[in-house]
Amino acid sequence: MSQEIVNRITSLVQSFDSRVQAAPADAWGNASPCEGWTARDVVVHVGDNLLRLGCGLAGQQPRSISADAEIVAAWNDARDTFLGTIPTADLSTALPGPMGPMPAIDMIGRFVSTDVLVHTWDLARAVGGDETLDAATVAAAYSGMKPMDAMIRRPGFFGARVDVADTDTQTEFLSFLGRTV
Repeated sequence: MSQEIVNRITSLVQSFDSRVQAAPADAWGNASPCEGWTARDVVVHVGDNLLRLGCGLAGQQPRSISADAEIVAAWNDARDTFLGTIPTADLSTALPGPMGPMPAIDMIGRFVSTDVLVHTWDLARAVGGDETLDAATVAAAYSGMKPMDAMIRRPGFFGARVDVADTDTQTEFLSFLGRTV
């Protein structure tokens, strides 16, 4: 199970990375689907989460992306810190999170994976990139998030569900998480 989660988050980070690397230099200030956030803010959010996890798993002080950082270089550092740590880390290590301390493997499997997945779409939408997400990953994330509906509606998590008619799973998933597709 641990290796499956490591493989999944690695793939998700690589997918997000492909959108970062392909983004036009003048797109970082574009509005994202996340209210009040730009494309840059989405990258900072995902990068900061990965830095906190990577540093925590390596036994280092958490760090974050500075406000004036060159965004692609800062993202590359966050990506490399996380991906360089996760394959050999003790994923049973309890790390602080929004729901309180939790084993890293649970935090990554339950929350971080979905966060990176949905923000891949947010970033792509903001910068005019490829909005297609892996169908199997979307279906699994959607299935896992449905039982947490009430919990994820708390402030600071996901927005109100957007009602959509019969549509594809990616659109249902994104709408469930408050995105207007």
